[in-house]
Amino acid sequence: MPLDKPYLDVPGTTIFDADQSRKGYWLNQFCMSLMKAENRERFKADERTYLDDWPMTEEQKQAVLARDLNWMMSTGGNIYFLAKLGATDGKSFQQMAGSMTGMTEQQYRDMMLHGGRRPEGNRIVGEGGDAQGPVAHSEAWTRWEASHQQDLAADVMTAHAKARSRADAPGAAAGHARVTASVFTSHVPAIGAAIDHGKTAEPYWQPLFAGYEYSKRWLAEQKPDVILLVYNDHATSFDLRIIPTFAIGTGAEFQPADEGYGPRPVPPVKGHPKLASHIAQSVIQEDFDLTLVNDLAVDHGLTVPLSLMCGQPEAWPCPVIPFAVNVVQYPVPSGRRCFQLGQAIRRAIESFDQPLKVQVWGTGGMSHQLQGPRAGLINADWDNRFLDRLIAEPAKLADVPHIEYVREAGSEGIELVMWLIARGAMADVAGGAAPTVAHRFFHVPASNTAVGHLILENKT
Repeated sequence: MPLDKPYLDVPGTTIFDADQSRKGYWLNQFCMSLMKAENRERFKADERTYLDDWPMTEEQKQAVLARDLNWMMSTGGNIYFLAKLGATDGKSFQQMAGSMTGMTEQQYRDMMLHGGRRPEGNRIVGEGGDAQGPVAHSEAWTRWEASHQQDLAADVMTAHAKARSRADAPGAAAGHARVTASVFTSHVPAIGAAIDHGKTAEPYWQPLFAGYEYSKRWLAEQKPDVILLVYNDHATSFDLRIIPTFAIGTGAEFQPADEGYGPRPVPPVKGHPKLASHIAQSVIQEDFDLTLVNDLAVDHGLTVPLSLMCGQPEAWPCPVIPFAVNVVQYPVPSGRRCFQLGQAIRRAIESFDQPLKVQVWGTGGMSHQLQGPRAGLINADWDNRFLDRLIAEPAKLADVPHIEYVREAGSEGIELVMWLIARGAMADVAGGAAPTVAHRFFHVPASNTAVGHLILENKT
């Protein structure tokens, strides 16, 4: 991963970034469970049995049993979460910090009484300060490393072999990911129900599904390595307790959500944690505030577009990175901000050091209103002008204010700002050639909604 991580050469310091968060998710969730008295009692009564209830790695469990905080952090633990374990053991923060330094508790306290550790000599690895040198190891960690040396060496060799194969692969001279296309589509829940209940050939639904037959063939021919799918959560994983403006799924797998009718009978979504974490780090460094989500149930906003483009496979054709946008509770992000975010996402993808073909999908809309006396509003003329402008003048389209979406496309038509993220990720926005329009389709109605669909290809 080539993304700049300037903190890697700070001695005696583990920065809890997106990669660490993904690696340590279940370890940190275990620690959070200790905030409840009944869980603390269960853990104290039989630590190993309690740990086995959590899908942590065996190494993480051994690190917990050894109470080796440095070891736990090397496997993704965060000190604020690990403090819950320390509190369960009756330890103070000072006692926990002391245990990581190689000092005795008294030596650590004496150091703090004399003003604490000085930064001199401890800013960069190799300076020779008192925080340089090997990390304090428990005997248990030392034994673990000794018994797993062969596995560790094999992992290193495998990583080197993969790097060489990527470098030697045809067309991999650049060695970086690229955005090959953007896909835009509505994500109406009734479409998913029609698919799930075998109604796609009924007269009401047949014209709509006919509009996606080309798209299925296109996706099979242009199969991406990863899809970044922009959608909105419909009060499923994000309720009114937490409403992130932008959230990226960094987990390895995402289960279909139960939206009240039971989960859709579709495959789980396999994520791409490394690329997702890379995008998160890159985009946040460009001053976009993303929420990182390691555990996420995905609703129709994500699964319906996959069904429209893929049919009903036993497994989705490639990993999918969920990217959720708040368009439910105002204030919602502006079209301009979404367009700029798409550009930042493209830059992040292009800096990822694997030759992946990535598609960015924007979903939601088109015109529709689901609430109040104006429910049922459809504005086909406005929708088609939106598609025209999305193709030909996306930067100007990004300046359309929220109130125009509401007045012209209905209160839920605001979902269309998510299409601007996918459009911003295309090459022409950064000075490249205009994209090829591979397919365009529009249909009214699908339940309460106008359906728009567009495929744009970057020219190679």
